[in-house]
Amino acid sequence: MIAVSILGIKEDKLNNYKKIDNTSCDYIHLDVMDGIFVENKVDFDFNYNFNKKLDIHLMVKNVEEYINKYKVLNPEFITFHIEVEEDIDKLIKILKDNNIKVGISIKPNTDINLLNKYLPYIDLILVMSVEPGRGGQKFIEESTNRINYLKEIREKNNYKYLIEVDGGINYDTISKVSNADIKVVGSYITNNDNYEEQIKTLK
Repeated sequence: MIAVSILGIKEDKLNNYKKIDNTSCDYIHLDVMDGIFVENKVDFDFNYNFNKKLDIHLMVKNVEEYINKYKVLNPEFITFHIEVEEDIDKLIKILKDNNIKVGISIKPNTDINLLNKYLPYIDLILVMSVEPGRGGQKFIEESTNRINYLKEIREKNNYKYLIEVDGGINYDTISKVSNADIKVVGSYITNNDNYEEQIKTLK
């Protein structure tokens, strides 16, 4: 599955959002940043209603506040970071109480085993294959091993979570993440005039 990150769209947003909405992508990926957890600050404007399912990635410190803000969009997934200094069990419960699927994201240098105790209870793991916060970075090769490890653990324990990968995914790197269920792709798609053509090359 392909999720299109719209982070790189800076001009004629509404028109371009509509174009992406009409492609064969599986999800629209919204990157939300607070300028504290990561350097950049990005808040999504609510003036376009996507028909595609939404996959929201919170790169924020105060996760609960942003869940309350973004739940009105009826997303399929809201993903927050394992590195936040908050009660993760509580955040999982808040999302489940709102009938939103729970995602946990992990930065490239964070110990993958920190996820272990949450794996039975969540719906998605987002493996960051670049440092979160900026688009257009180069894919970190070690990410392939992390994805393969999560797939192995899932099969061994019959867990249900999906594996998602985000960062540096393009025509050359997508083969390295074949074990990920959802590939988040940004600039490779949105820097091109023909979004659908780019998605087809990936699929």
